[in-house]
Amino acid sequence: MTPLFIGGIGMQEILLIALVVLLFFGGKKIPELMKGIGKGVRSFKEGMNGIDQAGEEPAEKEE
Repeated sequence: MTPLFIGGIGMQEILLIALVVLLFFGGKKIPELMKGIGKGVRSFKEGMNGIDQAGEEPAEKEE
């Protein structure tokens, strides 16, 4: 038995998801949400690059 997501998501499903997100968060919150997600992804990539280059976890900076 295959999961439902393997069949692909059509344009109607994407529009429905976008509409639900817009109704749930509102138009003003969506850019803030995307900005936060972008910062998180960037931080994750920088952390992964640091681990790959050093061969181990980088030391934490103390402020």
